Amino acid sequence: MDAQIQVRNASKVFSSNGSEITALQDINLDIHSGQFVCLLGPSGCGKSTLLNAIAGFSPPSSGTVKVDGKVVQSPGADRGMVFQEYALFPWMTVGENVGFGLEIKKTPKARIKEKVDMLLSKLRLQDFRDRFPKDLSGGMQQRVAIARVLALDSPILLMDEPFGALDSLTRRNLQDELLRVWTEYGKTIIFVTHSIEESVYLADRTIVMTYRPGTIKKDFSITLPRQRDPAAPEFNELKKELAGLVIEEQRRYNQSDTWAHALN
Repeated sequence: MDAQIQVRNASKVFSSNGSEITALQDINLDIHSGQFVCLLGPSGCGKSTLLNAIAGFSPPSSGTVKVDGKVVQSPGADRGMVFQEYALFPWMTVGENVGFGLEIKKTPKARIKEKVDMLLSKLRLQDFRDRFPKDLSGGMQQRVAIARVLALDSPILLMDEPFGALDSLTRRNLQDELLRVWTEYGKTIIFVTHSIEESVYLADRTIVMTYRPGTIKKDFSITLPRQRDPAAPEFNELKKELAGLVIEEQRRYNQSDTWAHALN
């Protein structure tokens, strides 16, 4: 069966002040429908650059990205994006934020209400429907952002360090919520993270990327049974193996010039 997402010989070069920086080089990657894939590596390894290429925000300088056999050249309804910054509209209530994309698509109001009600219930937000984002914690705002993407029924969910700014307890709660959503809805998820433990906890596959130019250092298949226990020996053995690879790239990052801080 063909992969849902195909990346072929993809490279990305940025130009600034007469210099060229290669952020990605010859990336080849197949992701199948329903997989949960984490992109892992230090700052400057091109994780977000690769995610943005798949999203269609910044196509590769050379090579191709295809979704369902079609070359990605711009954002599309088949790919929903969740950012670390919650990107909610502060003047809209929780319910209005979740239903915004459906309003844009001119979905009938009865259908919007039905779908918003269902998602607010699924993500335990029903009691906050009429609140504004400023009244919510960071974790709850991120739940709203996830619900807004799910409302559009995009088969692919792209997540750029969505839990990176949260405290550890809230982060684990949202990781469990995300796994529940993934299991129930069968989405394909590509999830950018700096956290080795997060990648082992969440993913079917973890793609470890090298420091600039970003390439695939290793593609790990993670077959630990769910729900995963971070205290289990098998979990920590895999975490240790991944850490060794990431630390190698972190050392390269630490020895690099100041450009490293500009690209991710």
